[in-house]
Parts: sequence; structure tokens; C-alpha cells
Amino acid sequence: MEQKFCLDEKGQKEAQAALLLAKRLGLIEDAGMEALERRRQQKNERNRQAEEAGEMFYGPRFYSAPMYLQYELTRFRLDFVQPSEQIRKLGVCPTFSDEEKRSFYEKNQDLFGRYHGDLFSYEEVSQIIEKRLREEAYDKLIQYILCQPDDGQ
Repeated sequence: MEQKFCLDEKGQKEAQAALLLAKRLGLIEDAGMEALERRRQQKNERNRQAEEAGEMFYGPRFYSAPMYLQYELTRFRLDFVQPSEQIRKLGVCPTFSDEEKRSFYEKNQDLFGRYHGDLFSYEEVSQIIEKRLREEAYDKLIQYILCQPDDGQ
């Protein structure tokens, strides 16, 4: 996998964990690398057909293997961080209290500064904080999978 997808061993394990999480969340049916390649080929074919038909579409015309892997991994993260309808239905995406978000804001004020040193107010960045906390939750799910014995799923 590392040759085709330009990943080192650690990156390969993290990608496989993210694919497994996506399967468990119902975002994909198969977390295998062969299935990833089939999805890439299907996406490239849809793009080719759209281009031939003169339809407007966004993104690359053709996805290389590393590009498509990154595309999927980013999409899965976004589906969790900005909960897609499917993720909301599962109820796996955490919600955070105002107190938790304010605590994050207070502990991480360096993230909310402007060029001249003044800070964005909590109200201005509340949604960003919630997304950041969801990113942390997503990363913890990936780490949890990485710590599990390989069960072949």
C-alpha cells in the first residue's frame, strides 16, 4: 500500500483505521484497499463522463491513488466534524456544553488571535471551537481503532 498511496507504515495504519471507522459509521461498505481503488476508478469514470457531457463539476478531473485516498479521508473527517445527516442519525458525534467550549477557548487563546494580537471573542469562534472538539473526538476514535488487535474488519 505504501508504494501506491505514498504512505509510510504509520500513515498506512492510520489510513486503514480511518477507513475502518468510516465503515463502522456506515459511510462506506468496504474498508479494504481494493474497494478504495474501485471507488477511485468509479469517481474518475463519473468525472470523465461529466467532462465529456460538458457538465460542470468541481475538483480534479482525475484522482491519482494518493489524491483519492486523501479525498476520502478528508471527507470522512468532515462528515464527522460537521455532522452529516448519516452521522447525526447514528448519534455518535458528540455535542459539547457551553462550559466545555468556553474552557477550550480559555485554554487555547493562542488559536484565536488576530494579526495585531487582539483576540476573537468567544461568540465569534464558538462554532469553530465545537468543530475543533469534534476533530479531537474523531482523532480519539481513530486512535482507539489503532490500539485494538487486528480483527480483520
